[in-house]
Order: sequence, then C-alpha cells, then structure tokens
Amino acid sequence: MNSKLLDRITIEPTQCGGRPCIRKLRLRVSDILGLLGAGASHQEILNDYPFLEEDDIRAALEYASIQTDHAILIAA
Repeated sequence: MNSKLLDRITIEPTQCGGRPCIRKLRLRVSDILGLLGAGASHQEILNDYPFLEEDDIRAALEYASIQTDHAILIAA
C-alpha cells in the first residue's frame, strides 16, 4: 500500500455524492477505472484530462485494489 498515493483520493460528502474523487476534483475514481476498463491507456487519459497526473491514475488503481480486498463470509 502506498499511502502517499492514497492521499490523492478525497471523499467529500458534498462532492459527487460522497464518492471517492481525485484531489478534490470532480473526477471520480470510478471514472478513471471505467476509462481504463474500456481500454484507454494512461497517456490517453492524461491527454483527455490535462489536469490529471500519472500518480492520480496510479492512486485510483491502488484505491480500487484496497477496496476489493475484503474477505467474503458465507454462513454455513
């Protein structure tokens, strides 16, 4: 886990419905993940959103990685 990268992820109740965003900008982590999932390269995303930095994309991936690493308990 890279806590420096995670500092780029902000959650504000009054912004984007409280969803995680990049550096208090109105660009959600899920927006970046959606672009990557659709096949956009890091460079394409950076070209389309000039206010972003490479570390913002890496932060979104790190955040997603942490959020999906939860144990699932099944009642027997």
